[in-house]
Amino acid sequence: MSTLEPLDLYPGRPALDGLLDGPALERDLAGCETPLPLLREALKRGDAALRRHFEQGADAVQLVYGRCWLCDRLIQHAWRHLFGTSQDDIALVAVGGYGRAELLPGSDIDLLILLEEEAEARHAAQIEAFLTALWDLGLEVGHSVRSIADCIEQGRADITVATNLLEARLLAGAETLFQAMRRVTAADRMWSGPEYFEAKLKEQQARHLKFHDTAYNLEPNIKENPGGLRDIQMIGWVAKRHYGCTTLHGLVEHGFLTDHEYRTLIEGQSFLWRIRFALHTLSRRREDRLLFDHQRSLAELFGYRAAKDSPNLAVELFMKDYYQTVMELERLNEMLLQLFKEHILHADDPGEPQPINRRFQSRHGFLEVSHPGIFERYPFALLEVFLLLAERPALKGVRAATIRLIRDHRHLIDDDFRNDLRARSLFMELMRQPQGVTHELRRMNRYGILAAYIPAFARIVGQMQYDLFHAYTVDEHTLFVVRNLRRFTVEEFADELPFASELIKTIPKLELLLLAGLFHDIAKGRGGDHSELGASDAEAFCRHHGLSDHDSRLVAWLVRNHLLMSTTTQRRDISEPAVINEFARQVGNRVRLDYLYLLTVADIRGTNPTLWNSWKGSLLYDLYQSTAKALRRGLENPMDQAELIAARRREALDKLQADDFETADIEALWSQFADEYFLRHSAEEIVWHAHTILRRRTEGEPVVAIRPNHERGGTGIFVYMRVHRGLFEQMTALLDQLGLNIVDARILTSHDQHALDTYLVLDNRGQPIQDEHQIQQIHEVLRRGLAAAGGERPRVTRRMPRQFRHFDIRTRIDFSRDEANRRTVMELVTGDRPGLLSLVGSAFTACGVNLENARIATFGSRAEDVFYITDQNHRAIEDEAILDCLRRHILNALREAAS
Repeated sequence: MSTLEPLDLYPGRPALDGLLDGPALERDLAGCETPLPLLREALKRGDAALRRHFEQGADAVQLVYGRCWLCDRLIQHAWRHLFGTSQDDIALVAVGGYGRAELLPGSDIDLLILLEEEAEARHAAQIEAFLTALWDLGLEVGHSVRSIADCIEQGRADITVATNLLEARLLAGAETLFQAMRRVTAADRMWSGPEYFEAKLKEQQARHLKFHDTAYNLEPNIKENPGGLRDIQMIGWVAKRHYGCTTLHGLVEHGFLTDHEYRTLIEGQSFLWRIRFALHTLSRRREDRLLFDHQRSLAELFGYRAAKDSPNLAVELFMKDYYQTVMELERLNEMLLQLFKEHILHADDPGEPQPINRRFQSRHGFLEVSHPGIFERYPFALLEVFLLLAERPALKGVRAATIRLIRDHRHLIDDDFRNDLRARSLFMELMRQPQGVTHELRRMNRYGILAAYIPAFARIVGQMQYDLFHAYTVDEHTLFVVRNLRRFTVEEFADELPFASELIKTIPKLELLLLAGLFHDIAKGRGGDHSELGASDAEAFCRHHGLSDHDSRLVAWLVRNHLLMSTTTQRRDISEPAVINEFARQVGNRVRLDYLYLLTVADIRGTNPTLWNSWKGSLLYDLYQSTAKALRRGLENPMDQAELIAARRREALDKLQADDFETADIEALWSQFADEYFLRHSAEEIVWHAHTILRRRTEGEPVVAIRPNHERGGTGIFVYMRVHRGLFEQMTALLDQLGLNIVDARILTSHDQHALDTYLVLDNRGQPIQDEHQIQQIHEVLRRGLAAAGGERPRVTRRMPRQFRHFDIRTRIDFSRDEANRRTVMELVTGDRPGLLSLVGSAFTACGVNLENARIATFGSRAEDVFYITDQNHRAIEDEAILDCLRRHILNALREAAS
């Protein structure tokens, strides 16, 4: 393989030694009259060579520019074949990313065909043939055909066009025409400096907002996310437009970057290019999303290996490097844009500094140190920065030079710093601020100060959890939880969760809740019980920061028990007084209950944007209210089952009598219902069921009633009909066929063998069904389907979501006894899939088991369902053969479904 010269098209680009056989390519193409087959073969050979070098660990920068060189040669040959070499009225120009000579296997090749006025008609057939040839080659071409006047008009109207022209590079054709275009579309002729900068800044802000202002979700876009390649391009555009920098190193020459920061920027770009090159190569197309489909493959390809004693997977180690890289790039982007803003927008007005205290001042609304040596002399000022920003919401941010000083002095945060009373007092004062806490904690994390001050936090920065339940890295999730807690205090958002917004006003010390949020997941990824380990960290931190024994223990208790409330609602039947009484004993008092409720809601809402729904909200609210009532009665005087049933019957009877139902009819109906019916349903549901049954038109036919159940946060479906074998299997299959998600099932049988089955369902967005037409459609499908008793179970037609295929969740089936209610409890943990409940129902049918209640919980791709079952005599299952039958049937069915 011979050496390729980078030529003058690639000033400052790396040499492409040994990467592609340039002379051989030139030799093959020279003098060829019909080059398309040879061009296609050359592209195939060239891409294969690049892939081979990629797999051998070649530098990503070489690969990116190498592919650009390859495409340049092929496109130039195709152009010369159709247009010759002497045209003076048409030019072929590379723009955009291709203009920067940055090309990956699936990147768009952005071309501008530049013509003199009136020349388009003369060259129309050649242009069409040229573009067709490129498409036939398999190149992803984006093109525009413009005159110089068009370039001026569109460049002035559209900042994206102006930016593309800024990166224009002549490939072939009339150089005089190209240079004329460059002169009239020069940066200072299109958009003024401040206008260009502000437009690009707004463009970036809008892009970041589209991705929720975070780069730390589980399937990030490595190009468009904050900290991604587009942020680096943003830096390059401003550098080129305002300072004429042809490479990023020009920012060092202009004093905007230090050598170390430049290396960080270039190494980050190279890392992202390598990932992007791999994504394009693996998917055989342009793919900029780091999907689960590719994460494991890339971790293996890049040589990541999990240590034997580490709980972290290789893919988690790879993704941690990714997240920490984009965090550094995001910080550099912020610092550079701040520097540019100061230089471009305030070049003629350095501004008078406004003193804040002896250490800090503001200039143009941005915080800065009063002297470059402040942090060396007063290390505690590294925390004071963030307190001042929280105390002064009018400040717009931190000046770039001060951001750099903060980063350069992080090493001062050591044990002596952490033991300094001034530093500890500053941190706690920040946590007690009425506003700005979340914003400043995020800034502390971005600048690396939070990880330096709390070493345990450093271990979760960029730490992902390879599942579909946790949508963000652990540090990002933690800061979302703190944000959610603060959001409860903001009047503007009081309509989102009115009860939480009212409750948070009553808690004694908000900072204790925020500390619990900050520490609740701090021990993730260490192995062992993260709640216990985190509680220990939290208590030590609180005591070290001067909190009382009582407050320190409360924060530690909240961290230790931060999952208690959610797991109780997800896995236990909170309609049972015994469950409420047990939970009340664990909580102990109303203050803990209030704090725990708020932390639980904030935690769930910060775990995954799709996780929170009205159903979960109603469960937590019901558990809170029932527990508060139990605590008011006193733990020594718990409400018993008979008392609760009697109260519900009285309340329901009063409402039905008010609706003109005869007492005798009501009592006759209820005489067929076991006490458990009144225990499992609210008075409002009991009234709804009685209305439905007593007003039915035809005896013997299935009765289906549907209504929004605002009390329970979903849509209720009530079925009353003669019991038959396989009813649950049939019903769940019908609901799955309708695309509905069952979140709760209460399966009861009356003494006269009628099903009293109540399902709570949500649509595929996790919302109750509100549309009357859809409700009517569901009603008709269920009524017809249930009337066909004994017919074939409806076929499940929904496909498994793409992401689910990448998580191999080991199935676990456990049985235990519910002695108080004479039932067997079956807990099923497995990978979620369409038709799962119907599959379980099939096992119940085959093994002669009755289902009485179910708790349906899904965490991303993981199903954790609890079923309360009995034998044919409605007692707990004593026969091990039946339990073996269930286990065998479910496992076999899951294997068949997966094959």
